[in-house]
Amino acid sequence: MAHSESAAFEKAAKALDTFQIEIPSWGFANTGTRFGKFVQAAAASTIEEKFSDASEVHHLTGSTPTMALHVLWDLPNGVADIPAVHDLERKYGVRSGAINPNLFQDQEYKFGSLCNPSAEIRKHAMQHMLDSIEIAKGLGSRDISLWMADGSNYPGTQSIRKRIGWLEEALCESHAHLAPNQRLLIEYKPFEPAFYHTDIADWGMSSQLARTAGPQARVLVDTGHHYSAQNIEQIVAWLLQTGMLGGFHLNDRRYADDDLTLGSIDPYQVFRIFHEIHSAADDGLKMDIAYMVDQSHNLKGKIEETVQTVLTAQELYVKAALMDREELARLQQSCDLIEAEELFRGAFWTDVRPMTRAWREARGLPADPLAALRESGYVERIGSERGSRSSAVSSYA
Repeated sequence: MAHSESAAFEKAAKALDTFQIEIPSWGFANTGTRFGKFVQAAAASTIEEKFSDASEVHHLTGSTPTMALHVLWDLPNGVADIPAVHDLERKYGVRSGAINPNLFQDQEYKFGSLCNPSAEIRKHAMQHMLDSIEIAKGLGSRDISLWMADGSNYPGTQSIRKRIGWLEEALCESHAHLAPNQRLLIEYKPFEPAFYHTDIADWGMSSQLARTAGPQARVLVDTGHHYSAQNIEQIVAWLLQTGMLGGFHLNDRRYADDDLTLGSIDPYQVFRIFHEIHSAADDGLKMDIAYMVDQSHNLKGKIEETVQTVLTAQELYVKAALMDREELARLQQSCDLIEAEELFRGAFWTDVRPMTRAWREARGLPADPLAALRESGYVERIGSERGSRSSAVSSYA
């Protein structure tokens, strides 16, 4: 191996050794669209099955030591479920990750949860937030990831300003109950299910709410939660510069919040986002970013697509890590547009798969995780074991 190749591999290996990406429990369950769903025999219907699947992904990729949990879907009995979850963590070698409250599923949330005009319903939603924080404490989970469906569909039907005030109060109270090591990650979404106004519609609103809540609150960027053609890496750069970036929910989309496999539509965008993060790190900016996947597939095999997503994330992260940023900075300073863009594009087009394969082999991981998954027979085995009851399971069991 030439010196330059050896140096590149060392840089890639260092990036991969530090890159961890959290996978979602709901990504292993049967899900669909508002019109229906196509069940899969191998889909998980219990939290133990989800831990088993997450363990398989981590065994294959080496980068997914935690699994995000959804409170109502995974811990329906609240804190009473904590001992059983600890048992599953020990059994499968995967820890609980971010805790996701459910503020959109109850029928009483028809007109909102933390922003509902009813003080009684707001109190109920607030209690769920506090319960979720206690669950996170009991599981040793740092991040509470907050997404709400709150909003309205028609002009004049709600007071936007009053709802801002109610939300600020709720987030301040939530922040006051955090343990010193915990964070509140506030997600935004421009529309759906609300179509006139959404209470947390963009990164600016999320950032302002995080500042109001307190120093342990940050912004969570879902790559599918933006208008078409929006410059997400510019948003990331602003959040990095202002110290407000807390984490990502990674996925891809063609039209809106499609939950497509990461990089399946626009891998260049993911590369551009990772470049901004690597660039900020090179400049000495302090950051603590949680990389989380938020995908739930109706057609692809659950475990296969999760492995595929993690491999894609690793490859794009390495591509961005290998950028010659000193040379790029020189070209940017001199406004050498063509050379700067070609250097940037060249990093994206670099085939890093031999490096990621060599990294896996050096660490005792399968060189080709997807092939190893197929050869293991894991999916076929669990499909046989679970298939007889899949059709009777709730979408979000």
